[in-house]
Amino acid sequence: MPAVGNHSLMDFFASQYKEILNYWFADAVDKEWPPRQTERLWFNATAGDDMEIAQRFGSWVEAALQMELVEWERHSDSRLALILTLDQFPRHIYRSSSQAFAGDHRAATLAVEGVSRRMDIALPTAGRVFFYMPLMHAEDEDLQTMAVERFEALQRQCPTSCRDRVAASLRAAHQHREIIARFGRFPHRNRLLGRASTPQEEHFLEAGPRFGQ
Repeated sequence: MPAVGNHSLMDFFASQYKEILNYWFADAVDKEWPPRQTERLWFNATAGDDMEIAQRFGSWVEAALQMELVEWERHSDSRLALILTLDQFPRHIYRSSSQAFAGDHRAATLAVEGVSRRMDIALPTAGRVFFYMPLMHAEDEDLQTMAVERFEALQRQCPTSCRDRVAASLRAAHQHREIIARFGRFPHRNRLLGRASTPQEEHFLEAGPRFGQ
């Protein structure tokens, strides 16, 4: 874990998770949705973005993977930061390797637990989208169904100004669930995870969606 120095442990953790939220949501974590240019980082990141995330947050990703950030589980905003650290950042830092998925199981667990405790409700719309994202990434049909249900609820509850963006996430959730229902896993991960693709999966991969990784 990174050194704390002269800060109190609680203040240090707070400053770090807030830095993560401000980075990911473009200093707009207190708003329903950040500026549109922020979505480029989410879905069209460059190699430079990946490098910046590795330099700024790589040590926190390692700490999260080693179960060293349990303090962040206590509150909605810090749990969201922990989910980002486990679910999103590894996909940038370890792009095109099996380690990109190393935090998926724990991120999904944090999301399920958080939903059961209604921690997601306290978050702005964009925060809720990423709170639910590990469910969409899970190779588990029940969690995929839960993802669809949460995005459906979010679309009903979010401000009108955000509904187009949430609708796009809902469409993606349906696509992910259909793939898991069909194959039980994401075929586009097979090569990175050392899994042999079936003939049906190979045919799917010729034209099917890959969702980045």
